[in-house]
Amino acid sequence: MPPQTRRRSPRRTDALTRERIVEAAVELLDATGAVGLTFRTLTDHLATGPGAIYWHVANKGELLEAATDAVVGAALGVDTSAESPPRERIRAVALALFDAIDEHPWVAAQLSAGSWQAAAPRIFESIGRQVRALGVPRGEWFTVASVLVQYILGAAAQNAANAQVLGPGVDRADALGAMAATWEELDPEDWPFTRTVAGQMAEHDDREQFLAGIDLALAGVDALHPPSDGR
Repeated sequence: MPPQTRRRSPRRTDALTRERIVEAAVELLDATGAVGLTFRTLTDHLATGPGAIYWHVANKGELLEAATDAVVGAALGVDTSAESPPRERIRAVALALFDAIDEHPWVAAQLSAGSWQAAAPRIFESIGRQVRALGVPRGEWFTVASVLVQYILGAAAQNAANAQVLGPGVDRADALGAMAATWEELDPEDWPFTRTVAGQMAEHDDREQFLAGIDLALAGVDALHPPSDGR
C-alpha cells in the first residue's frame, strides 16, 4: 500500500492544475464570500487532498490574489476593436470591470485589500494606454488615469455593496420604490432636492448611470485637454 500511495500522489498534483484550483476558488467565493473560502472547503469542492492544493498555492492570501487577478484579467480581455476611439475603449473596459464586480461582489473588497497590489498594474495599464491615446499631456497621464480608475472601482464597489444590502430574493424595483416613497415624505424645506429626484432614483438603471459617470469624466478630460485634430 505505501508504494501505491507514493506513486498516486504525483499523478494527482499533475492532474490538478493551478488554473482549476483558482477556478474552483472563484466558484466558492461567489457562493460564500471570502469567509467561506478555506482549504477544507476547497479540497471538498475539488474532491482532492490538501497536499495537491498546497503543491500549487501556498496559502489563502495567495489564492485570493490569484482569484481576483483571474476575474480582473478576464474583464480586461474584453474584445474592443483597435480602430475604436480611445474613449469607446475606456467605456468598454470600464463596463467590463463594472459587470465583473457585479457578478463577483467579493472582488471589490479584495481590490481594496492585498489583492489590489496584484491587479492594479493590469487595470492601470489598460486605462492608461487609452488616456495616452486621448492625447492627454504626458505630465497629466498619472492623474487622469488615476481619477478614471478610482471612479470605475469605487462606483463598481458601491453597486456591489448595494446589491448585497438588498440580499437574494429581494426585488430591486420594489426596494427602490419603497425608498423613493420615503424620500418623497421628507420635509420639503429641509430636503427640496432629494424629494424632487426621488422618482428618478426609483427608475434609474445602474449600468447606464455608471456609464454616464464615465462620460462626465471624459468630458472633463476634453475640457481640460481639448482634443487635437488627430484625436
